[in-house]
Amino acid sequence: MLERLGEVLRKATDKIANAIFLDKNLVDSIIKDLQRALIEADVNILLVKQISDKIRKATQDERIKDIEKKEHIIKLLHDELLNILGEYKKLELKQKQNIIMLLGLYGAGKTTTVAKLGNYYAKRGKKVALVGLDVHRPAAKEQLLQLAEKNNLKAFVDLQETDAIKTWKKLEQGDKFKDYNLIIIDTAGRHNLDKELIQEIKDLGKKIKPTETILVMPADIGQAAKQQAQDFKKALDINGVIITRMDSTAKGGGALTACAEINAGVYFITTGEKINDIEEFNPGSFLSRLLGMGDIETLIEKIKSVTDKSKEEKIKKSLEDGKFSLEDMIEQVKSMSSLGGLEKIKGLIPGLGKAKLPENILGAQEEKIAKWEHIIKSMTKEERENPELLEKQTSRIKRIASGSGTATNEIRSMLKQYKMLNEMIKSGVSPEADMSSGLSQKQLIKFAKKFGKKKRF
Repeated sequence: MLERLGEVLRKATDKIANAIFLDKNLVDSIIKDLQRALIEADVNILLVKQISDKIRKATQDERIKDIEKKEHIIKLLHDELLNILGEYKKLELKQKQNIIMLLGLYGAGKTTTVAKLGNYYAKRGKKVALVGLDVHRPAAKEQLLQLAEKNNLKAFVDLQETDAIKTWKKLEQGDKFKDYNLIIIDTAGRHNLDKELIQEIKDLGKKIKPTETILVMPADIGQAAKQQAQDFKKALDINGVIITRMDSTAKGGGALTACAEINAGVYFITTGEKINDIEEFNPGSFLSRLLGMGDIETLIEKIKSVTDKSKEEKIKKSLEDGKFSLEDMIEQVKSMSSLGGLEKIKGLIPGLGKAKLPENILGAQEEKIAKWEHIIKSMTKEERENPELLEKQTSRIKRIASGSGTATNEIRSMLKQYKMLNEMIKSGVSPEADMSSGLSQKQLIKFAKKFGKKKRF
């Protein structure tokens, strides 16, 4: 996300840090590149001008020595960028039962965001219920049910009712929600914030009394986010914002800075189509990533998001018993692949942000996992639990290849990966391997922490 801006910021700080003299030509060149990148990212031109003027003024301050001036300008650039991104606003769930109501216009991605947010908190120990009150968009309720079922979440909808208030009244009868400490509600949208939408959401708010009302906006609307957030905030008293589709646009800076300008704090951003592609928006960590210094906190949170505690416990027990089956290996690979592979998380690991990785590395990994699952399904129970049986029996491998529609060399490749992993386990190395990157969950964190001592400004 915002790759161009990140690249320019890294080059700008490198140029300043490595310069012998900060002459006018160098400063003008840096400011020009910075202005272009910020404008491309859809940051307000007035904000861009403010940053430019402050950098020029700092370079002309004769009271500061050149060596100190370089550090001063880098710090100034960092602080100004952090300022336009706004303050860190964490979504606090302090009530015994928290109710979050999401609202926004058509196309913002409310329904998928409801599922992503539900999954995010379910992975962190909350008992989550999703509620579908979008009674206008065709198939909105069905979509929510499908997302919930696919991701082991509980969803409540009324497929026949066409009134949102009546739907809520029906659903809350009989204490359906009493066992849930987090309820996330999907509401209807419109093409614009008209009186009908405002009234519907106000009526819902009075009836439901949500602990948080959150606006969902797509990143690609750029600076128009400011007006939209202002209108919603004025009409409905929103608590914060979730910005979607940050992965698919170079203009996400417009939405982020627009929200900061009107103090509409950004709680989360979504960065892809998968259920785990959601993260807390921490301006400091976000800027650290743009500057190529990684983001350890977000990396750890993402790993938490893909970890299935029950399956982890099962695999842990298998390891304690001295067993590690092919099925255990598949679960570990799938868990790490849901992070998106190394291409998706490289910006979170200090030093890897600039690395060029093969195209479609994620697609290739998912295809490999699918083949491995077909291979394992074609094995007998004995073969799955004791893969070493296959090493010397070509006939078994040929039979499995025929049954799974794969080549014998693909089976041997999988067995090679398994053997390597098994040897790692026996030697005491973490088995949680990410086959797309060669790094385990624990190794990723260890690597990131080792090389991720952030530069202090």
